[in-house]
Amino acid sequence: MGIDLPGRLAEARMDGDLPARADISLIFDELDHQLACQAYLWALPLVSYAQWKTQHYDVFGATSSDLVRYVSYRDRLGLITANATTPYILNFFDLSETGPLVIELPPGPTAGGVSDFWQREFGAMGEMGPDRGEGGKYLVLAPGVDQTPELSSDYRVLRSSGVNIMFGFRTLDPDPERSDALVRAVRIYPHADRAHPSPTRIVSPEGRPWSGDQPRGLEYWRRLHQIYQSEVVDERDRFYLAMLRQLGIEKGRPFAPDARLTRILEQGAAAGELMARANTFAKRFAQGTYWPDRAWELAIVLDNTAQRGDGYDELLERASWFYEAVSFAEAMKSTTPGVGQAYLGSYTDGAGDWLDGGRDYTLHVPADVPAKLFWSATVYDATTRCLIDNPQQRGDRGSRDDVVLNADGSADLYFGPTEPPEGERNWVQTLPGKHWFSYFRLYGPLEPYFDRSWKLGDITPR
Repeated sequence: MGIDLPGRLAEARMDGDLPARADISLIFDELDHQLACQAYLWALPLVSYAQWKTQHYDVFGATSSDLVRYVSYRDRLGLITANATTPYILNFFDLSETGPLVIELPPGPTAGGVSDFWQREFGAMGEMGPDRGEGGKYLVLAPGVDQTPELSSDYRVLRSSGVNIMFGFRTLDPDPERSDALVRAVRIYPHADRAHPSPTRIVSPEGRPWSGDQPRGLEYWRRLHQIYQSEVVDERDRFYLAMLRQLGIEKGRPFAPDARLTRILEQGAAAGELMARANTFAKRFAQGTYWPDRAWELAIVLDNTAQRGDGYDELLERASWFYEAVSFAEAMKSTTPGVGQAYLGSYTDGAGDWLDGGRDYTLHVPADVPAKLFWSATVYDATTRCLIDNPQQRGDRGSRDDVVLNADGSADLYFGPTEPPEGERNWVQTLPGKHWFSYFRLYGPLEPYFDRSWKLGDITPR
């Protein structure tokens, strides 16, 4: 053919200008492998939420009348890039089973919303929502469902972009008792049961081991097949569904791959995850680093909750963010001083080398961090993208901790496998043999963050 073909295709023999009949199967194996790699990257946000839902229902024993609350460090160890400061309260619901769903949110300092299983937010709530922290009743409708005629004017209607949804929120009140009262005042129930709704139970992980990390191997495809049995098909996804059909994943048909397809799917999942890791930890998007002379980057590369760019959908951007994290709301990329959050990610040290759990590092945090509420620096395991499961059982340090400050108000944070001479208060323990990465979060980022006049130090080897 005049071109050297890569990989397995290089083994294909030619019969004149056509592939040899005996090697057609080799070519189709490579085609299906490439389909599997692309389908893996496309499905990352969907499989992530589907996996997380199985943990709620199968591990924690939650039902569609419950909310799961993550409070302790141990609770959050399976949650991809969780913050270790504020509690999470959430659950997953199938609107084809519940019908229109009512969410009653009390007044108070909360931030949350509702998203579909592609992790597209379609309704903000709390301080970032239309209620502006005043609370109220929301009614969530599945695609194609008309507004119920019995609906009173008390409801705000949210039209979901998918059948499967996640409702979640965080309480922003640092007082534990007031925070607990807010959580227990939330109600969630089918609209059909509004006259006599079941109590909303608060379920705790209770320290049980769990994982929201996308499953590996054939289990990834099982989870994808399972969730698409009830999910609607977006017009933009029809070509990907054609790929899935070739890979044995169809709506209304069992997932039963033969030996050949099993091998291809397992290899496709492994190769797809390798591509996802490179796409996440060595971002090649135009935004670059936040400061030209620093390694810190904007962790979130999505432009908007619809995951749509100018003339295209954000496929690789979406794969990057939803491999390393879960959920996305407009408040997470706020450009209004004092509102929402800012997420900076450091995947290397200042010299461009991966962060090594066996080495010691320092992070200098200059004084007057431009955060209205608080700031934190958090360590995550690069393999799971979850909080580091270290003997110390903590993965962050920040302004809500009793960190030691320098005379000028700045702070030096320490990362490494053994406690530094400076003591434990500013230290997060890392694990030899494991790479890690860090998020620096600013809650309520202020103007010196946006105009870049305040500059965070790099994570540097000691």
